[in-house]
Amino acid sequence: MKSKVLFQLILGVMCFFGCNNRDYDIIILNGEVYDGSGNAPFNADIAIKDSTIVKIGDLSEGKATRIIDAKGMAVAPGFIDMHAHLDPILTLSDCESHVRQGVTTALGGPDGGSPWPIKAHLDTLKQIGVGMNIAYLVGHNQIRKNIMALENRAPTQEELEKMKAQVKLAMEEGAFGISTGLKYLPGAFSEVDEVIELSKVASSMGGIYTSHLREEGLGLFGAVAEAISISEKADIPVILTHHKAIGKPMWGKSNVTLAMVDSARTAGLNIKIDQYPYSASHTGISVLIPSWARAGGTEAFKERVQNAQLRDSIKAGIIFNILNDRGGNDLTRIQFAKVKWMKELEGKTLQYWCELRGLEPTLANGADLVIEAQVNGGASCIYHAMHEEDVERIMKHPQTMIASDGRLVRPGQGHPHPRWYGTFPRVLGHYVRERAVITLPEAIYKMTKLPAISLGLTNRGTIAENMMADIVVFDPNTIIDKATFEEPHQYPEGIHFVLVNGQISIDESKFEDIKAGKILRKNE
Repeated sequence: MKSKVLFQLILGVMCFFGCNNRDYDIIILNGEVYDGSGNAPFNADIAIKDSTIVKIGDLSEGKATRIIDAKGMAVAPGFIDMHAHLDPILTLSDCESHVRQGVTTALGGPDGGSPWPIKAHLDTLKQIGVGMNIAYLVGHNQIRKNIMALENRAPTQEELEKMKAQVKLAMEEGAFGISTGLKYLPGAFSEVDEVIELSKVASSMGGIYTSHLREEGLGLFGAVAEAISISEKADIPVILTHHKAIGKPMWGKSNVTLAMVDSARTAGLNIKIDQYPYSASHTGISVLIPSWARAGGTEAFKERVQNAQLRDSIKAGIIFNILNDRGGNDLTRIQFAKVKWMKELEGKTLQYWCELRGLEPTLANGADLVIEAQVNGGASCIYHAMHEEDVERIMKHPQTMIASDGRLVRPGQGHPHPRWYGTFPRVLGHYVRERAVITLPEAIYKMTKLPAISLGLTNRGTIAENMMADIVVFDPNTIIDKATFEEPHQYPEGIHFVLVNGQISIDESKFEDIKAGKILRKNE
């Protein structure tokens, strides 16, 4: 018995001296550090203890449990995705499709949609664990639906007060602000005064406002002006989310919207932008249908299309949108992504569906099939209706952040937009290295420090001592997205290590399901 106690004592002493012989948990050696500021990189080593960066400098003599040799590689703060669709997170809690892009923090609840109630959802995520840091906005559409369902009218004063109370509750429970989806239901039924009143509540509690604008095609200028007026009247920072100029009549018009942003900022308003690096959008096929036709929900829509006069009006509205908006004046520009009721359409176009039915691929026939799709339960689609010049012009703007507008996904699930897999590597590989649209320090700033400032995250988004150890190590010469519109289920290449809160989630390009993320709550 005595010998056993003595043996354990010796082991304890050995462990004590052995543990103290290691100064850090992780040291990243020999990397070219892009600190997130937008400045030129510098060569330095980085030491991590627990979840924090504790030292930057020459650490060649330092001791750590794990040494990462980053020679020839870029070392950057973890990327912050300002627009993420996190709906599947309860089943995809490892967040692999995002972490593999170098994303260590994502903001959910965009486009007016969010979980409800916020606290219960965040508590559940904390319990099951998540692969990256997660924050949320509260969605205006969700709040309106809670109180008014899909009614096409202004709220009563009592209803407005109930909505304001729900926004306040969500902010108290940790939301970072409010999002709107004014192109979608029921947000499309709201007037600007309603949005301003709800935004004032979020503003009073330090929140931001992100907006899927009311229109991104022919009505784009008015929609940007509306967002700017909300910033002014609600005294709230505004982000024009996934900013674009969509539909052929609007190609090239981003020069006007960016000038509007600059003018508003000169006047003292805090207006920013986020953007995904693709010339195609992704949303439900219902975006082609006039919003009035969908008031009251699916059953009401089915009744309307049975009425010959109403159906003609609905078809006319769809044809107009195919000509001037998401349709790009071409049925081949509308590509099905997820179709539960007809899986063989996934990846195919609206023109293909016409031809499959033996129909001439006219806009009128395409409109009839859009109605049929909506009656069947809807579908998600990719819309190839933007111009590359606008994508690049928006990306260059100093207030533009990179954001995926991507949904968490697992290989084999539907036919998603490639941004779900490739947004951040695409910017670094295609737009920085191949196209030289922006520089590498600029791109990293747009992915890290600028989003952190926008969210008020004071301990993330920068590589500096005492910051959280969210870090990406990648090869700037090889990093690239692999997902395409034809073959979207492909992970990117060139990202060798991703650290989330000081834990290695991508280790020598291999994903580790360790769920190192934290649940972020505003003002916590």
